[in-house]
Amino acid sequence: MNTPHRAVGLKPTATTPARRTLLRAGLTGAAVLGAASTGISTASAAPAATATRPRPTTPAAALRELAAGNRRWRTFREQHPDETSAVRTELTSGQHPFALILGCIDSRVPPELVFDQGLGDLMTVRSGGEVLDEAVLGSVAYGVLELDIPLVMVLGHQSCGAVKAAVESDESGERLPAHIQYLADQIKPAIDRGVAGDARVDATIDANVRLVRSRLAAEPDLAAKVAGGQLAIVGARYELNTQRVHSIV
Repeated sequence: MNTPHRAVGLKPTATTPARRTLLRAGLTGAAVLGAASTGISTASAAPAATATRPRPTTPAAALRELAAGNRRWRTFREQHPDETSAVRTELTSGQHPFALILGCIDSRVPPELVFDQGLGDLMTVRSGGEVLDEAVLGSVAYGVLELDIPLVMVLGHQSCGAVKAAVESDESGERLPAHIQYLADQIKPAIDRGVAGDARVDATIDANVRLVRSRLAAEPDLAAKVAGGQLAIVGARYELNTQRVHSIV
């Protein structure tokens, strides 16, 4: 694949108000009950200090915040934002994440760290190779339709084991153990057969990000948000050797 990489930083569906209110009320109620069961008084725990930072409310602003956070991460200037007691107390009454990251399960790529974000900033959904199933799709839809998240990022990464397993299984014809084969079957349509060896795995990582992004963009409820300018669905990749996130187009 010869598509150039660019650094991150890019230029209603019928969910009824009553249903949305009910869902949010349920989540808030659960949070309050959780605080009560631990014997923590949210009133006394909250210091007179600034709570969470202003939320990016547009796709472009969300991308800028992610780019800035990744720049801090890879230059060892992390701020570890939104971890104070004031933020923790505020979040018991609700959440307003500004981006949803659909990433791989790889332990080396935790989104909150690589984007230097804190509590309540990101909604993260992770599966091997960013593979979509009904649970993943439902999780993404919840973030966008119920929490009005303006940005969904499909985040692949260098040296993805799930992609490598899918490519090697496809080449050898051998089936993978148990449910791992499901991941390989989902990744298989993205395999780049124009190159071989390690280059095939590397190219397939990018192609898989594009495939997952296109599948999300084809979901009618999400597509309506994109068409209305309320949502962007983008692809990106994390490089383990540089800690840099760049866009996949």
